[in-house]
Amino acid sequence: MSTHISDAQKWLILAVLIISGYLLYLLAPILTPFLISAFLAYIGDPAVDRLETIKFSRTVSVVFVFFLMLIIGVCFFLIIFPLIEEQIRRLFVRIPEMIDWIQTGFLPWISQRFGLDLNSIDLNQLKKSLLGQWQTFGSFGTKFIAEISASGQLILLWFSYVLLIPVVTFYLLRDWDHLVARIRELIPRKYELVVTHLTKDCDAVLSEFFRGQLLVMLAQGVFYSLGLWIIGLEFSLLIGLSAGLVSFVPYLGFIVGIVIAGVAALMQFHDVLHIIFVLIVFGVGQMLEGMVLTPLLIGDRIGLHPVAVIFAVMAGAQLFGLFGMLIALPVAAIVTVLLRYFHEQYLNSSFYTP
Repeated sequence: MSTHISDAQKWLILAVLIISGYLLYLLAPILTPFLISAFLAYIGDPAVDRLETIKFSRTVSVVFVFFLMLIIGVCFFLIIFPLIEEQIRRLFVRIPEMIDWIQTGFLPWISQRFGLDLNSIDLNQLKKSLLGQWQTFGSFGTKFIAEISASGQLILLWFSYVLLIPVVTFYLLRDWDHLVARIRELIPRKYELVVTHLTKDCDAVLSEFFRGQLLVMLAQGVFYSLGLWIIGLEFSLLIGLSAGLVSFVPYLGFIVGIVIAGVAALMQFHDVLHIIFVLIVFGVGQMLEGMVLTPLLIGDRIGLHPVAVIFAVMAGAQLFGLFGMLIALPVAAIVTVLLRYFHEQYLNSSFYTP
């Protein structure tokens, strides 16, 4: 079936894209909670479909998945977030002590061991600067609440987020399959096969990252945090979650985690044994990721390249702020799929093959 597009149709598509992009730019502040809800619904829809296959009704499945997601979100903000805040506050307290140890213990050892003259290195200014930052830092949770309370507009904004996101997420979860079917009905019949094929490819790319890579990152963050906590590292949660967060770039979480945790272990315990423990934790975590997590949760599908993910998120944040970060990966997935499609069409064209 021919999919030739006339010049008039091309100009119409271009005009629709430009107008849609401009409207998205204007409505970005109020669209953010709806995009968060759409993201949560997209993540939860496969679980709802799975429950439906074992004879639960759509409503019961949606209610179960919705409350499970709600409990996870509440637990994060009531349990994990305060723990992270507390570790950050303790880190600011300990940094001057770490600087003192570097100045009086580590640098003299390096100087004696390798015959280097490090007497000119003075870290007192860095210590004073960090102490000054600590004076103004305080509890960022308390300051955050205070800033919101000082602005009626911010109160309204955050109230709308707290209220809208759960409500919209629930309704999107309930009607997700119906919405997808209605959108498919709007596609011109002669383009339906091509658009459906490209949409499935976009879904495969996004599901790999959102439903696969994010689970891998979460699992690694939890494993690293537990492992470092078992060996007694003071900032285990902060370091473990940070390593898990950047693990979407191959080996980056492993390298960052070993360096930071190794330095932290050296400053806390002043021995080599705990550095070996750190190496064991991250070595086992890397084997777990390569042999179990990635094959189980992601598989062999080719999705977004890690560099493309980094660039997309940074570009979206620069252009549209939080709204841009939310749409960055879906847009990057669509662009990736379209580039693959046009590359395939080019290789099969008479222009490429005589």
